[in-house]
Amino acid sequence: MNVRGLLNITDLTVDELSLVLALSQRDPASLGRPLASPSGLALGAALIFEKPSNRTRHSMEVAVVQLGGHPVYTRGEEVGFDTREPVEDIGRILSGYHGLVAARVFSHSVVERLHASCSVPVVNMLSDVSHPLQGLADALTMVNEFGELAGRTVAYVGDYNNVARSLGEVCVMLGAHYRLACPAGYSASDAELSRLSSLGSGSIEQSTDPVVAVRGAHAVHTDTWVSMGQEAEKAERLGIFGSYTVTSALMSKADSRAIFMHCLPAYRGYEVEAAVIDGAASRVIEQGHNRLHSARGAMAFLLGVK
Repeated sequence: MNVRGLLNITDLTVDELSLVLALSQRDPASLGRPLASPSGLALGAALIFEKPSNRTRHSMEVAVVQLGGHPVYTRGEEVGFDTREPVEDIGRILSGYHGLVAARVFSHSVVERLHASCSVPVVNMLSDVSHPLQGLADALTMVNEFGELAGRTVAYVGDYNNVARSLGEVCVMLGAHYRLACPAGYSASDAELSRLSSLGSGSIEQSTDPVVAVRGAHAVHTDTWVSMGQEAEKAERLGIFGSYTVTSALMSKADSRAIFMHCLPAYRGYEVEAAVIDGAASRVIEQGHNRLHSARGAMAFLLGVK
């Protein structure tokens, strides 16, 4: 239906990504009320959660209100993608109730089909492939810290998952050097590295050694080793990722002013040492708060705010 959506960071051009970040930094009052009708009636925004979340629900609901809309939180079983009714029917129906639809899903194909069937903007609040709202919050946090990402080195240690993918996209698009340290079997493929490197003026490299990735880095990121839905793999993953903990010793290899980032929830003693995530270099609380601002900026952009 040719309606803009945000399913991946790469649905934005480099200039549009910069615009979203600029909108995220603006006072909410300056954005107007794009989710309100001319009469002032709040338009609905459907927020569908197959996977529960703390930050995503709160940040999205508040952002919708700040844009003049009325958020409608819906659990996955209430719509029943392809169980109660087809994704396409759900998309077409919700488009008649709401000015925007957002979904947090297990399978990326569901949000793709939802976008294809909706006549209003669709936002991916998380899928197995991509986490664009987290990528935007990560970028906003680093831009606020450094002024710009161009020329900075950003390290990611751990599993190459949806968070790492979206982070890599924003880093390369904004001109940063992105370094991955992932264990064999949990790393980005050669094709994926090639795709990322083509996105912008930044660069990317990958190794299995966290020290190689972190050395001289300005920002060090990690994520949980066991994401929602991977609980059956927990024992195996803990063994594989045991040497990938971001410790104070590892952080000492980074730039002397380096910051630590984690999308949360975090498991202290596993992917990160408590002294790091609770220390002076940590920006995880600001990063979490930026989920609100970046969600508001992204939705404002999709709704036509300049």
